Amino acid sequence: MDDLAARRARFRELHQEGCFVIPNPWDQGSAIVLERLGFPALASSSAGLAFSRGLPDDAAVLSRDVVLEHLLELVAATNVPLNADFQSGYAADPATLGRSVQLCVGTGVAGLSIEDASGDPLRPLFSLDQAVERIRAARGAIDASGADVLLTGRAECFLVGHDDPLRESIRRLQAYAEAGADVLYAPGLPDRDAIRDVVRALAPKPVNVLIGNNMGLRVPEVAELGARRISVGAALARAAWTAFRSAARAIAEEGDFRGFDGIASTAEVSGWFHVQLPPK
Repeated sequence: MDDLAARRARFRELHQEGCFVIPNPWDQGSAIVLERLGFPALASSSAGLAFSRGLPDDAAVLSRDVVLEHLLELVAATNVPLNADFQSGYAADPATLGRSVQLCVGTGVAGLSIEDASGDPLRPLFSLDQAVERIRAARGAIDASGADVLLTGRAECFLVGHDDPLRESIRRLQAYAEAGADVLYAPGLPDRDAIRDVVRALAPKPVNVLIGNNMGLRVPEVAELGARRISVGAALARAAWTAFRSAARAIAEEGDFRGFDGIASTAEVSGWFHVQLPPK
């Protein structure tokens, strides 16, 4: 079994029982650190990648080619399974989406997610029929590749706005499960009750829960609610940017270096990484 096949098999195993945290790096360095902290799998973050390029979190600012190159870098930097935040598949129509998914699978990822956000401010969600066809196209592309890659169907109702986001998220995710999604995900669930309701409605399919802020929940509590996977989206990238901006602002506005209190030394950070140098 080659390395990618082994990673993909491990990723599927992680979803069979229990609950695991899949944090979201935004570059090779953050991916390496997260792997060395012992996380069993990682997930890319489109927002984290955008921030690293000096861009806002907007689906239109990152091209498919940029994202595919980023995924190749993350897969090469680590030895754990990687799930791709593949946004809306970089296409509206199912046929082009299927081609995009084929290219994504070719980067070596162990899983990928497809959103139902349309990018249209007037109709921010694809219709349910359209969204289901898009999931079917993604499923077909994965199956045609012969790779054991997990497909996550995402309902964006809480993020883009809906009159009844919980009910509509459940309705959509149930349809995505029928269309071939392996994992279901409604980012933005606001509380314990919403998490529990989604998990129960979609059982026995595994559910990913996003913890993007301190909701007062610890990992064991999210696990008790029935979540199989916990991601953090851009929260780690936002935490890093927040600390950076706070330290830099104190210097710029007050001439104060208090933001450097407690930071790791250059030698310590260097020790988080290693390269095999050629012999002299």
